[in-house]
Amino acid sequence: MIAAVALAVAACASIGRPEGGPRDEKAPEFVRSTPMPGEVNVDRGRIDIFFNENIKLEDASNKIVVSPAQAQSPAISSNGRRLSVEFRDSIVPDATYTIDFSDAIRDLNEGNILDNFAIDFSTGPTIDSLRISGMVFEARTLEPAQGMVVGVYSDLSDTALTTMPMERVAKTNQYGQFTIRGLKPGEYRIFAIDDRNHDWRWDRSENVAFYPLTISPSAQTVELTDTLLSSLRTDSVATRQATQFLPDDILLTWFNENYRTQYLRDYKRPVRRQLTFLFGAPRAEAPEFTVANGPLAGRSLDEPEMAVLETRPERDSLVYWLRHPSLVAQDSLFIAARYQKTDSAGDLAWQTDTLKMFFRDPKPKKKEKNDTLPPEPVFLTLRNLSQNPQELNHPLRLEASEPLDSIPAGALRLEMASDTLWVAADTGAAIPDSLSRRFWTIPVQWQEGARYRLTADSLSVVNIYGEGIKPLKGEFTTRQMADYGTVRLNITDIPYDSLGPLPVVVELLDNQDKPVKTAGALPGQGASFTHLLPGAYYARAFIDLNGNGIWDTGNLGASHPAEEVFYYPKKLNVRKNWDISQDWAMFELPVDLQKPYDIKKNKPKTKDAPQRGTDDEEEEDPNDPFGSQGSWGNGSQYNNAHRFSGGAGMQTVKKTQ
Repeated sequence: MIAAVALAVAACASIGRPEGGPRDEKAPEFVRSTPMPGEVNVDRGRIDIFFNENIKLEDASNKIVVSPAQAQSPAISSNGRRLSVEFRDSIVPDATYTIDFSDAIRDLNEGNILDNFAIDFSTGPTIDSLRISGMVFEARTLEPAQGMVVGVYSDLSDTALTTMPMERVAKTNQYGQFTIRGLKPGEYRIFAIDDRNHDWRWDRSENVAFYPLTISPSAQTVELTDTLLSSLRTDSVATRQATQFLPDDILLTWFNENYRTQYLRDYKRPVRRQLTFLFGAPRAEAPEFTVANGPLAGRSLDEPEMAVLETRPERDSLVYWLRHPSLVAQDSLFIAARYQKTDSAGDLAWQTDTLKMFFRDPKPKKKEKNDTLPPEPVFLTLRNLSQNPQELNHPLRLEASEPLDSIPAGALRLEMASDTLWVAADTGAAIPDSLSRRFWTIPVQWQEGARYRLTADSLSVVNIYGEGIKPLKGEFTTRQMADYGTVRLNITDIPYDSLGPLPVVVELLDNQDKPVKTAGALPGQGASFTHLLPGAYYARAFIDLNGNGIWDTGNLGASHPAEEVFYYPKKLNVRKNWDISQDWAMFELPVDLQKPYDIKKNKPKTKDAPQRGTDDEEEEDPNDPFGSQGSWGNGSQYNNAHRFSGGAGMQTVKKTQ
């Protein structure tokens, strides 16, 4: 009896998928649909599609789109091998409809993706069949744009994108690829947006990409050659006819204009000595703040004896450290604020408000009966921001808890150990930061591998209120030059215009795709990065058209694209006491093959991208509801018209002598 129960339990435990067979790696295959692909005179608002195996949908509401664009999203469901789409909008007569499933369909068990699947039909007697294909990347990072809406307008006016829904749309798949189907012959403008509010048009806060030229889709018949392998393992050559839809190499790079509505977001007085003003966007012009009550009424906070200003690099906040004793003493301050605010038309207009800013000191704690000691004096905090060990190429950096008027010569003593003695180190004058007098730097000619001591006497440094520091003393060491490596990137194909070489800025990146150093690149000189600690680095460059040294985003209204970006396609492994010298041809590789896989954020969920050769188009299969599927591949076609042409490069590594 016990043996029988044991056998029964073992049998139950073994129930599951049979083992030993090959893993299913094939995507679901289309079998049939109602209506069928390419069918005309369709008068129903429901489409049923059947596949050869059970399927499931992933993120259908975001990935699946219908052209013409729908005001109400269709109802989409799957059950077993059937997928159903039911329109909620009325069917438009004499129109070609395309349902683009992108990469939303996959098989139920293994999750194999049916990529770039679409089906089309017409509610009239003819069907429009032209297509436009391409890829979308983020302009700043060259990341493939997943799930971005790409659409066209036959209305070529500049206002179409902001006032009308897109006429025909598609969504990018996990590789950033798209195909817009069902197009009539004619001229179009093409855009990509992230369409956060699902209205099929661009709002200024949304990400956007545009193509600088109008596009005229076309089709041509091409002859392809295939090599066939027989059962006897012998090759034979066959030719076939195929339809190629053009253009199939549109490259769109999206950017955000960083548009934010300007207004006074918040104001507060967190401590008695400080007023803080927060704005909704970076300030176009400096606001004006005037005292509106008390003995100093009519005086501006920007007067040096009234307050000291501290700002942030983003220019969206201001901190005034009140300096005048009468201002600090006032519990109730009324401030007349004159600043720019975005009006209903989207323009900046000056506005004046009176702001009431109060502060009450907290009630003192009750003293104990035997507590007769006076209150402790208030000391300024001053700390060394530099790391230990000190980097040889960095100055001494200091942070004070409140603004300083100055750091007098001799107030801080920096000494270097020499045998058993401390000798004065050679330093420059202390320099305040341009945005805040709480941060200071002192240039120092550091000696490598040395021991230093920083000391200061009590009250030798004071803030704008006359409060001084406690005695300061600390020791640290510096690095050795042998601790560092060097990278030199020589760009061999810097583009030129009529005035000469265009300015190129190179950014050295960490393994999170964040810049750690920046250098300009000149023809024949390259960009050099010294004092690099050992580790993995990457490189990115951009054409700095306005010469300001920073990457600038685009502006759609001015038809101004974001500054063009390139990635060096390999990792740079920096070691101690080694130099890496690298020739880099920015235009050698197509855009989709430049960025190293290790630092890509949008990594496809499948192992390999669908392959495409530049001269290997797919045949138009009558049983294939989505034709050549956009026929993607190695991406070399994406060195398109608005990117420059380039050359080749090589790498050499040598040890520092």
